Amino acid sequence: MGNPIIVLTGPTASGKTAISLDLAKKFNGEIIAADSMTVYRGMSIGTDKPTHNAKYTIYNAEINGIPHHMINILNPDEEFNVSIFKGLAEKEIKEIQRRDNIPFLVGGSTLYIDALVYDYQMPDPKPNLKLRQSLEVNSNEELFSRLIELDPDAKWTVDKNNKRRLIRALEVSIQSEKPFTKQKSKEKLPKNVFYLAIERDRQELYERINKRVDEMMNNGFLDEVKELHKKYDLNTAMQATGYRQLVQYLKGEISLEEAVEKTKQSHRNYAKRQLTWLRRNKDVIWIKNESEAEEEIREFLKS
Repeated sequence: MGNPIIVLTGPTASGKTAISLDLAKKFNGEIIAADSMTVYRGMSIGTDKPTHNAKYTIYNAEINGIPHHMINILNPDEEFNVSIFKGLAEKEIKEIQRRDNIPFLVGGSTLYIDALVYDYQMPDPKPNLKLRQSLEVNSNEELFSRLIELDPDAKWTVDKNNKRRLIRALEVSIQSEKPFTKQKSKEKLPKNVFYLAIERDRQELYERINKRVDEMMNNGFLDEVKELHKKYDLNTAMQATGYRQLVQYLKGEISLEEAVEKTKQSHRNYAKRQLTWLRRNKDVIWIKNESEAEEEIREFLKS
């Protein structure tokens, strides 16, 4: 198999990090973070970066000896979107393959992954301040309703509670005059790409999500948000799940207990959207654990 690319995705809290580290070690891999939030510096606990987890050994850009790419490369007030991700990831893939290693595309941002592997034709209109201001006055519900009228599949990929993302998605759809999620240039998965997703029992997944949020809080997530909130407002990456809810708590709008429960619910809703998106894709090969993934990858590399 020449120039293989391995995708490992799945719903949030499904265990992608641990499995990807072991697989990358076995197959001379380097990991590219396919995530819309781990690119941001300072947002570590709430995004569950492996760089903030004590069970992983970090040295420079390596985690447990595995090179990682596209983590901690932007500040929370800097723009990051599918188009930017695709351009950066394509460069990283070429560099990894030049070293005769295998790129492992690991993360839960399924639209980002598909934009890369199916080579979406990226509409990337320049920011339109006037349009953004006209959209800003609308509620999240109004923005979401308008977005899915223009791009029905966006309901599986855009958080309806994240106003920043809703406005950007509308900006792209309105100015390009074409639904973003319909802009594939390839209808079939390229032969060198192997698309794996982790499958978990739904109840088990929800328990893992709830436990992870509790662990985040115990590990200092609130202190992380306090520090970030001194520098950044909610018109930045602070719109992300968990950060948004804890900022509401810091403003006195909800209790800490409510903020934690809302964070758990938001993560559970995100997992539902991820699973719906992935189950619509017939190229996805579902695996339950590392051994299944290893067996599937070995067969793929033989082909």
